[in-house]
Amino acid sequence: MLLPSHFFCRRRPSPLGTTCASKGTVENYSNPKTCFFHVFFKAAALTFYILSALFFSSFVIIFVVTVFLAALDFWVVKNLSGRILVGLRWWNEINEQGESVWKFECLDQESLARMNKKDSWLFWWTLYLNAVAWIVLGIFSLIRFQADYLLVIGVCLTLSIANIVGFTRCRKDAKKQIQQFASQTIASQFTSTLQSAFSLV
Repeated sequence: MLLPSHFFCRRRPSPLGTTCASKGTVENYSNPKTCFFHVFFKAAALTFYILSALFFSSFVIIFVVTVFLAALDFWVVKNLSGRILVGLRWWNEINEQGESVWKFECLDQESLARMNKKDSWLFWWTLYLNAVAWIVLGIFSLIRFQADYLLVIGVCLTLSIANIVGFTRCRKDAKKQIQQFASQTIASQFTSTLQSAFSLV
């Protein structure tokens, strides 16, 4: 579903936005606070998990805090940074037949074209790198036969992959809708041109 830009957020001019240099345009992050929290909870969950063994001997504390931080990251990415940084939103619901249905929303083509490239780059790279980091930690835990820690990593990795799958499918759906919209617009203009031409004859 293509949506106007005001559905997601209203942007205000920011000194951290796009600035012009003498030889071209230098693009900075247009949503630095959102970018910060997009990265913060990922880093917090990974850092706490890696360093927790130095400060805590209780597996329950490690599990609860790490999963809590990963869940916060999942919520922030799914509901905030996704729609602000890349103009995409997804969710999953169960229909009347009991089937799982994916729902996608995105900005219109013009608004997507105006999205900040650095914001988008940060969003996608950290989204994938976060999952890669959990996979690497999972391999280490597997080598050390730490089955309990694999449970922590499994939960965090599942949350990370859920956002990757959701936003990747959302981006593909957005491209498909934009192509359909462009085709319909061209066909409509072509039809109106033909009608105008025949009306003049």
